[in-house]
This record gives sequence, structure tokens and C-alpha cells, in this order.
Amino acid sequence: MDTFKLEVITPNGVIFDGEALEVTLPGEEGEFGVLPHHASLTTLLKAGVIDIVTKDKNTESIVVNWGVVQVSESKVTVLVDGAVAIRGEGESDIAAVLADAKKLLEDVSESNIALASVSAKIESAAHKLI
Repeated sequence: MDTFKLEVITPNGVIFDGEALEVTLPGEEGEFGVLPHHASLTTLLKAGVIDIVTKDKNTESIVVNWGVVQVSESKVTVLVDGAVAIRGEGESDIAAVLADAKKLLEDVSESNIALASVSAKIESAAHKLI
């Protein structure tokens, strides 16, 4: 199965660095997906959730506030100002991650509708971890 290299990078360091089967990104014009051998593009990202399907077919979610993505046929590089990976063990970890993600989004939220949409997606991703 074809994969591509995916990097999600913040000013504080790397959030994700690995092989992916697909990634869904919150583009400024709406969500879009990237598969291996995608046409090259560079575009802005808005606040939202990046959903990554890893090569072992697990799904990881990362909440981002804003950034830019560069896509080539074999690599996707995501540079974001802030990000919170939706990971954790147990309810207390998940609660802390959700609080961090909501705070990140509240700082840049353009509207309550966008915040509500992303919050629902975050909670859905977190419930899959439990």
C-alpha cells in the first residue's frame, strides 16, 4: 500500500513525523484530503482538526489553530502556529488534552459555529481513544 511522508511542525517542535496513508486538512476554503501521489500544492490552513490515517491504519487527530501546508507527490509538510495532539491514556489525560485543544481554538476562533464544529470533532476523536 502506498504511503507518503507526513510532518506536522510547530514553533515548539514536531507533533507528527511518519508515514501516512491519507490526511484530511482544514483548508481555508474547506476540508480537503491528501493521498499518496497527490498533485503538488501549497495552501493556508484555518483552525480545525487534522485527521491522519497512519500506515498501520490507525487514525490520529491533531487540533491546529492556523498554518500552511505544502503537498508534493511523496511528502506533506504542515507548519502550524499551535497544535494539540488528541492522545492520552485514561479519562484524566483525555480531559486535559480536550481542555488544551479548546483553549487553543478559543484564542483564534472566528465564530462560535467554527468552535462548536471543531469541539464536536475533538470529542468524537477522543471517545475513539477510550
